[in-house]
Amino acid sequence: MAVVGIGVDVASIERVTDAIARRPRLAERLFTEAERCLPPESLAARFAAKEAVAKALGSPWGMRWHDCEVVVSADGVPSLSVTGSVLEVARSRGINSWHLSLSHDGGVAIAMVVAET
Repeated sequence: MAVVGIGVDVASIERVTDAIARRPRLAERLFTEAERCLPPESLAARFAAKEAVAKALGSPWGMRWHDCEVVVSADGVPSLSVTGSVLEVARSRGINSWHLSLSHDGGVAIAMVVAET
């Protein structure tokens, strides 16, 4: 395996929460149905994860937010589920493996993504 891209992003939990409160349809645009029912700190972490994925892929134009979803295994380990536009870009770059780390503390959420062949 070889690392193709690395992406890191931070998001203010308050800023994400306020933006969704001001524009409720924003949550529908950014997050999948399963993600929308999560608490604010988890939403901010998922927003950061989606941004980190875009950075790991070189920020290609035309990616859709719903085509990247953070899923959590039964034992609590987060991972990425990519479909559609994100999967298409990943395949074009030979990416078939993702690593994801999420954290939040002190009002900030952070995500790190590593994309590998």
